[in-house]
Amino acid sequence: MIWQSPVRLWLLLGVLALAAAYLVAQRRRSRYAVRFTNLRLLDRVAPRRPTWRRHLPAGLFLAMLALLVVGFARPTAEVRVPRERATVMVAVDVSTSMLAGDVEPDRLSAAKGAARRFADGLPREFNVGLVAFAGSAAVLVPPGTDREALHDGIERLAEGATGVQGTAIGEAISTSLGAVKALDDKAATEPPPARIILLSDGANTSGMDPVEAAAEAVALDVPVHSISFGTPGGFVDRGGRPIQVPVDGETLRAVAEQTGGGFHEAGTSAELRAVYDDIGSSVGWRKVRQDVSARFIGLGLVFAMGAAVGSMRWFSRLP
Repeated sequence: MIWQSPVRLWLLLGVLALAAAYLVAQRRRSRYAVRFTNLRLLDRVAPRRPTWRRHLPAGLFLAMLALLVVGFARPTAEVRVPRERATVMVAVDVSTSMLAGDVEPDRLSAAKGAARRFADGLPREFNVGLVAFAGSAAVLVPPGTDREALHDGIERLAEGATGVQGTAIGEAISTSLGAVKALDDKAATEPPPARIILLSDGANTSGMDPVEAAAEAVALDVPVHSISFGTPGGFVDRGGRPIQVPVDGETLRAVAEQTGGGFHEAGTSAELRAVYDDIGSSVGWRKVRQDVSARFIGLGLVFAMGAAVGSMRWFSRLP
């Protein structure tokens, strides 16, 4: 924490002086009571009061003064705020291998649930879009703030949604970038801060070279966060014949490293949700230094009210 007017913190010495004066006054009161020889009369004219109640209003009052002094010094702290026009594109693999049941109930169903949870966890002002890809890629939902439209798009994710089999990671990246560049009238000259979240279970088998697509993302300053989803033992059933579809994340790792994004691996639905939560805590935010003096002043006022209520309740007077 940094203070804009740190010299004002010297006023805390005055608060310490008041605390010391209060302690001295309490000691003098105790000595006077001891010198009063008629203890029965003393108990009648000055009945004993609970010790902690007697000191609580004064303690709250001193705490209030300390908090007001800290607020008066204008403290600042780094806080996360949403980036203006922040855009997140979620690209989900819908190739046949995503029907593997090594993840309950299957890879694609788990991916749809995690994508929905991820989108719902983002601030409402974030623009979120959806891309489906297999042997080609298509924008199912353009980036926007309509979460109902996004939910509908996620429900439409299914094998063969793009009409071509394969795994076109490069096409998914390029298509997502195209959606970002078409966000609004300013996007062509003032690209919005954007991130691509790309989920797949295999290596690139068709379409644009992922390295070229990643280079395009680097030029637009759009990191690609990739998720390799599945297990080495995954398989799909085709006419009663199991076809092995082991997860392969090498291409996804290379794309993430090239664009400055993060590479994640998930082998269960719970791990996938954790990955999305981790990504969601970082995308679309920026850190700014803001004045937080109101926090201390507000807490100080609460303490002041507590001191007043306690004093009036127990002693029928203000502190």
